[in-house]
Amino acid sequence: MKPYERQPRIEAIIQQEGEVSVETLAARFDVSSETIRRDLGLLAERGRVQKIHGGARRPRLFHEPSYDEREITAAEAKAAIGRRLAGAVEPGETVFVDTGSTTLAAAETLAAVPSLTIITNSCRLAERVARAGTDVAIHLLGGRYGADNAQTTGVSVVEQLQAFRADRAILTVAALDPALGAMDASLDEAQIARAMIRNARTLTLLADATKFARHAAYAVCATEDIDLVVSDGKLDKAHRAALAGKGVDVWT
Repeated sequence: MKPYERQPRIEAIIQQEGEVSVETLAARFDVSSETIRRDLGLLAERGRVQKIHGGARRPRLFHEPSYDEREITAAEAKAAIGRRLAGAVEPGETVFVDTGSTTLAAAETLAAVPSLTIITNSCRLAERVARAGTDVAIHLLGGRYGADNAQTTGVSVVEQLQAFRADRAILTVAALDPALGAMDASLDEAQIARAMIRNARTLTLLADATKFARHAAYAVCATEDIDLVVSDGKLDKAHRAALAGKGVDVWT
């Protein structure tokens, strides 16, 4: 049996049983333990399973750490993603931008786009773009203030979004699985992202490679709803191919 045939079966066993040892899988497939470890390593890289000592189990849902911790995680990749976004946003566009360390890393890029209009719930993003001294028009959505993310959330934000239409929603998410779509670890943030998507003509997701090795509790959108993913050079070929297979452009 070829690895590409065996690995989906291994994943199915782990999903059904919850946790399986290397030895058990080696016996079932009549292969060596080293072969199974390689299979599990590849499945773990794709976020399909979680490796543990001596085996693997179903992946646990991702819970986001504080903003300060997220800001320093994959910082170089996020900065590169922010710069790469420059090729996507056109002068004069109206864009929704949500809260996140990755979208914040794109603030300088957005500030440099002539005649841009930004609608956001991120106080940090609004301040950073405004300080750049450009002609960008910024609409800051009002709602319940969250100090950690310096953002507004709640029903009032979702309601305000209904008054806007945008050329593009530029969002960051906690997790992105090409088979399942984009996910967030916060219900409030997921609801705002969904509202932005509903009222935007196109959807651009900013997601470094670490976002592809996890799952989160709240669905944001299906993969087919995404027009463009801007990621970093560490994104593996399997994820690139899976996104392309669903009609998503991928920039790194």
